[in-house]
Amino acid sequence: MGFQYVSNLPSPEEIKDRFPLPAALKALKIERDQAISDVLTGNSDKFLVIIGPCSADNEDSVCDYVNRLVKVQEKTKDRLILVPRIYTNKPRTTGEGYKGMLHQPDPEKKPDMHEGLIAIRRMHMKVFEETGLSTADEMLYPENLTYLDDIMSYIAIGARSVENQQHRLTSSGCEVAVGMKNPTSGDISVMLNSVVAAQQAHDFTYRGWEVKSSGNPLAHTILRGAVNKHGQCIPNYHFEDLFLLHEMYSRRNLQNPACIVDANHSNSNKKYREQIRISKEVLHSRKHAPEIRSLLKGLMIESYIEPGCQKVGDGCYGKSITDPCLGWEESERLLYEIAENC
Repeated sequence: MGFQYVSNLPSPEEIKDRFPLPAALKALKIERDQAISDVLTGNSDKFLVIIGPCSADNEDSVCDYVNRLVKVQEKTKDRLILVPRIYTNKPRTTGEGYKGMLHQPDPEKKPDMHEGLIAIRRMHMKVFEETGLSTADEMLYPENLTYLDDIMSYIAIGARSVENQQHRLTSSGCEVAVGMKNPTSGDISVMLNSVVAAQQAHDFTYRGWEVKSSGNPLAHTILRGAVNKHGQCIPNYHFEDLFLLHEMYSRRNLQNPACIVDANHSNSNKKYREQIRISKEVLHSRKHAPEIRSLLKGLMIESYIEPGCQKVGDGCYGKSITDPCLGWEESERLLYEIAENC
């Protein structure tokens, strides 16, 4: 019973001092943050695609993947802003399974969060240094935000975290775009309540301090599908769902109404190849109605080098060890199609 205190972890300041962000990348991140902000505020008609592995489990294969991605970004830069998913901590519904590089820098070895903090900082940095693409990660643990906040240009709040007060308040102090997923129940009002909270200023406790936040006008929604009481997946990316979200936004006094559609998870019933069809349907809905076009700002896609998924230890380079992902060839074709049709 009780806790066993394993080790005293380094502070964000210690980790940042060890792996500082070069001045050139600081300037580039400001540019990337502004470009994403301009999409969400309607000042740019570019389209966001947050894309990458379900879990960033291996530095070499993740960097390989994003180096491939940057070539597509260069060819589509007039239409798309690509943000690589570097998801280093994974929520687990039952608490079992691989929890991400933060917990296990080597998925085949025992947890080591001290080394994990170093590994995730190093990997986010390496991706940014090699490709010029600042990153996205999920804010699973709000207290860990400041280990990576100078590198990330996009933060996601997951379906199991979106009702949590600390996630909402911490989001209100973030200086970059924060996407709030609908909860697993699918209740759209819960997701919008999270956006309301994140866009307001707050006083709260954070890492042992009393802090004040100014509110985040770039907090927005992410539709990821739902699960009903029978455990069945219910998609929420269809035209009617998007139009309903537009109407619900219009009844609230929110800044910068914006939505991203997550093409996997409960929207695809984890049938990863469905992401291709779903992306195309979402783009068709966006063309069909100006209300949806103004609301829908991007897609979230799970993609890696090899298609599908594998068990930890199977040893296939660039293949997901959590949820199944699109392979690189399919992903590359899809990105070009999105650029042509967004």
